[in-house]
Amino acid sequence: MKVLVIEDNRDIAANIADYLEPKGHVLDFATTGPHGLKLALSERYDVIVLDIMLPGLNGMEVCRRLRNEGSNDVPVLMLTARDQLDDKLEGFQAGADDYLVKPFSVKELEVRLQALIKRGSFHTPRTLIVGDLHYDPQTLAATRAGKLLELNPVQRKVLELLMRNTHRVVTREELEQHIWGDMLPDNDVLRMHIYSLRNVVDKPFATKLIHTIHGAGYRLVAEPSLP
Repeated sequence: MKVLVIEDNRDIAANIADYLEPKGHVLDFATTGPHGLKLALSERYDVIVLDIMLPGLNGMEVCRRLRNEGSNDVPVLMLTARDQLDDKLEGFQAGADDYLVKPFSVKELEVRLQALIKRGSFHTPRTLIVGDLHYDPQTLAATRAGKLLELNPVQRKVLELLMRNTHRVVTREELEQHIWGDMLPDNDVLRMHIYSLRNVVDKPFATKLIHTIHGAGYRLVAEPSLP
């Protein structure tokens, strides 16, 4: 399994690595909240181990942003010294899937991580959420500000790819490959699909979500400031 460990205590991180890596598991590490969030949004992991008391951005906020910025279905196990019920409830409300209190057995940690991965494989994908825009990949229903959006199959493919990658620019080539595979159209059909998608997703609303990044591609983001 590929694991992201977001933990500022280097001794704890080293203990996890010493136990899991010899078993063939691949681990990445972050010691701050912002770095951990960046890795979680830009890389693919099977599961994330997330401490609560982190510099820069606490674990609760990291988890909350991870769930809200596009969609991230990766299971999250909160790892913390806080053993109060209210703290655990806050973690679950932020989007955590499990909770392990320090000190802990690394063997138990491994068992819990494997259980989360197995459990997650049977779960339906979470609804993608960016600002007031929601898209359910299972039902194919899209809404913005509670209003149902009528989308054709190509528009849904474009929207889903953009919503799953809100942390970065999606290139034209990626979109074309995602929609048509190797059977690319001869003319600039993608531009027309983006235009029609904007008419549905952006035009009736005050805030624009789909942005053209000239020379690079497209990005769907709720915040007004972009790279």
